[in-house]
Amino acid sequence: MKLSRGRVPWLLVVPAVVGMAFLVLPLAGLLIRAPWSTLPQRLSEPQVLEALRLSLVTASIATVVCLVLGVPLAWLLARTDFPGRRLLRALVTVPLVLPPVVGGVALLLVLGRRGLVGQWLESAFGFSLPFTTAGVVVAEAFVAMPFLVIAVEGALRAADLRYEEAAATLGASRFTVFRRVTLPLVAPGVLAGAVLCWARALGEFGATITFAGNFPGRTQTMPLAVYLALETEPEAAIVLSLVLLAVSVVILVGLRDRWLGAAA
Repeated sequence: MKLSRGRVPWLLVVPAVVGMAFLVLPLAGLLIRAPWSTLPQRLSEPQVLEALRLSLVTASIATVVCLVLGVPLAWLLARTDFPGRRLLRALVTVPLVLPPVVGGVALLLVLGRRGLVGQWLESAFGFSLPFTTAGVVVAEAFVAMPFLVIAVEGALRAADLRYEEAAATLGASRFTVFRRVTLPLVAPGVLAGAVLCWARALGEFGATITFAGNFPGRTQTMPLAVYLALETEPEAAIVLSLVLLAVSVVILVGLRDRWLGAAA
């Protein structure tokens, strides 16, 4: 039986409209309550510009780190069969459901000055990650990498293996096949994963404040600046939230258009 397109399934439309309102109304409230008259003055404040710069830089570096580490990990999960692969996939996705503050505590226990790896880094190289800008990057990469791995693994599983087999038959090495055939095939998936990864890193709060602290100019990203301003100056928090919202929307829309263009 073919369903008629003219009939409106109200049992689906009503909750869909409620769900849309639930997602859109808070953003509309942010725009309505924004102090538009003082917006240019507040945006030019040094602490706002510094927090924005730090957020963009650390989120971008964290995304690069996730690409370097996450793409090979996704390939390993998608194209190889080894004991414990399901367990490894489950562990990789744990940060998706793990409370970010718990992730920050876990990072401290491993990479802190008295952590399993952190104490060795400090004694051998005099290098400490917590409460530094590098610590911000580590915290953001930790919570954002699963988004990239899941997207790339899905793209790898959906890719046509015949192209890779043909390249291998012609004498290409496995690395050459991966670089010249596999990566171009899954490029839309990699780009989608990178976009999700960057957006998640840009909005990271819990793991960052736990592992890296909230030091202006060094570890205070935009979400942390919003939290601090909300306690003392709510209008400043609204302005900071608007900046973060605008940057996220512009970047995501721009990259989404490129992704769709590449997939077309």
